[in-house]
Amino acid sequence: MQDQCACGCNQIDPKDKRFAELKAFIDSLEGVPGITMPVLQEAQRIFGYLPLEVQKFIAENTGVPVAEIYGVATFYSQFNITPKGQHHIGVCLGTACYVKGAQAVMDKVAQELGVAVGETTPDGLFTLDATRCLGCCGLAPVMMIDDDVYGKLDDVSQIPKILAKYKG
Repeated sequence: MQDQCACGCNQIDPKDKRFAELKAFIDSLEGVPGITMPVLQEAQRIFGYLPLEVQKFIAENTGVPVAEIYGVATFYSQFNITPKGQHHIGVCLGTACYVKGAQAVMDKVAQELGVAVGETTPDGLFTLDATRCLGCCGLAPVMMIDDDVYGKLDDVSQIPKILAKYKG
């Protein structure tokens, strides 16, 4: 239920039934102090991310200024203000991985997907992020796709085959 606006970004239809679900959640917290975090968490669960339309809706229905909503949504890494892909790719750039060639892994994944770090592919399938230590230093360099760990990626030629598993 997303429409493209003139600038090419996605907008959520204000008649989207998910707004009613979010409103019911907000109403269930009436009188509860400090509702900003739980409301943002619920909104992200419902919508998958926190676009401006959703932030404005939250502000209008909670009385919390939209600037404060935006500030919280952009401060905490658990929140996304842009859509994320169906599959999340995290390339570890921690010390052990970096020393063992993680930048080459990152470059190859970015090249294969045609996106930069922090971006989502146009088809909405992948989001590419740099991460810090994933706790798999013995497997360096390491990449995670969703909950799957891929280690010892010294040979970046195997990356297209790994990505192919998630494309079909």
